[in-house]
Amino acid sequence: MKILLRSYMWERNLTLRQVEILTGVSKSTLSRILNNQISPSMDVMERLASGLKVRISNLYESDFK
Repeated sequence: MKILLRSYMWERNLTLRQVEILTGVSKSTLSRILNNQISPSMDVMERLASGLKVRISNLYESDFK
């Protein structure tokens, strides 16, 4: 399942550093997620959703939204 983090960052003109500050997720972890090197844990997804003020489900690409 594709993570839509890059889309949210682009829409809001956010840098990795800004997302790190908003979410508490390290830049290295964010970079690895963006480059599809890792799949984020549910804890990380919760932190991303909370920091970006979106639902977790909105961070995933899905035909069933």
